[in-house]
Amino acid sequence: MKLATKIFALALMIGAAGFAQTAGQDMKQAGKDVKKAGKATGDAAKDVGKATEKTAKTTAKKTKKTTHKAAVKVEEKTRDKQ
Repeated sequence: MKLATKIFALALMIGAAGFAQTAGQDMKQAGKDVKKAGKATGDAAKDVGKATEKTAKTTAKKTKKTTHKAAVKVEEKTRDKQ
C-alpha cells in the first residue's frame, strides 16, 4: 500500500511539473502572439497612412486642375462680355 501511495504522489508531482512547464510555454507563446499582433497593427497603420497621403495628393491635384479650368472659363466669359 505504501508503494502505491508513493507512486501516486510521484505521478502527481510529475503531472504538476509538466503542467507548470506547459503553462510557462503558453505564457511565452502568448507574449509572442501579442508582439506579432502589435507589429501587424503598426504595419496596417502605416499602410493606411500611405493610402491617405496618396489620396490627399491626388485630390489636391484634381481640385487645383478643376479650379484652374473654371477660372479660365470665367475669365474667357468675362472678356467676351467686355
